[in-house]
Amino acid sequence: MSDWRDDSPIPWTIDAGGWLRIVWRAAALGLVAYTGLVLLLLLRLIERPLFGMARPWTPYITQFVCKSAYVIMGIETSHSGQPMKERGAIVANHGSWMDIFTLNAADRIYFVSKEDVARWPAIGWLARATGTLFITRNGREAKVQQAQLEARLRAGHRLLFFPEGTSTDAIRILPFKSTLFAAFYTHGMEHAMHIQPVTVIYHAAEGMDARHYGWWGNMDFAGHLLKMLSARKQGRAEVIFHPPVAVDDFTDRKALCAYCEATIRAAHPLARRISECAPLDASSL
Repeated sequence: MSDWRDDSPIPWTIDAGGWLRIVWRAAALGLVAYTGLVLLLLLRLIERPLFGMARPWTPYITQFVCKSAYVIMGIETSHSGQPMKERGAIVANHGSWMDIFTLNAADRIYFVSKEDVARWPAIGWLARATGTLFITRNGREAKVQQAQLEARLRAGHRLLFFPEGTSTDAIRILPFKSTLFAAFYTHGMEHAMHIQPVTVIYHAAEGMDARHYGWWGNMDFAGHLLKMLSARKQGRAEVIFHPPVAVDDFTDRKALCAYCEATIRAAHPLARRISECAPLDASSL
């Protein structure tokens, strides 16, 4: 049986109009992103000595940039439910690098990401500036990373992580890994923290491959970015905020992880269909 990761998206060609859209959209995105970055860094010079680890102002700049990016690209956004007010973290399914913009546009958050993202062109620089917490799979650094995670949470940062551990084709949800949930069961964190499950759904425009916004397998970042910038028709990114739950309502990390996965999966129509039926027939996309 073939692995879904080996399935290629429908080939995408860029015509003259597409290249024109790439040029003007890339220029507009660059102007907005790096103007926002300069303002953010300048504001941090004031924010840091006054508030330390807390960032009461700069997340608004990040959110504005991400909202503006989708306006420039012509992608509609919508969300339902409310971002939690309690102290804690958010978990979401992971369809694409575009989740960075989708989720930041919907809420003022900080991502927990793999260390290699820090080395991505442009994205890595922006991720560092906006407060992303980078983690490695090196066991020798586990205690240090645990301390960093706790410090950020106790400072009131809403950290967001992807328990799938990788992005997908945006029409399925992979089994969640419970590893990061263990951070909420140490040093009394379970008595103070909440977790909010969030479902991200990408609706491709009519006539497009349903996996249009997904980023998986051996797809390179540059090629996928060009596809997003060149598209004449665009779809919609939907974010569903589910009610937050108290960590100490669950006996352990595995129970909490299973609840979050079930909640997120149940709200995603395509992921639910795939999990309940036989292997996906590509002709139905």
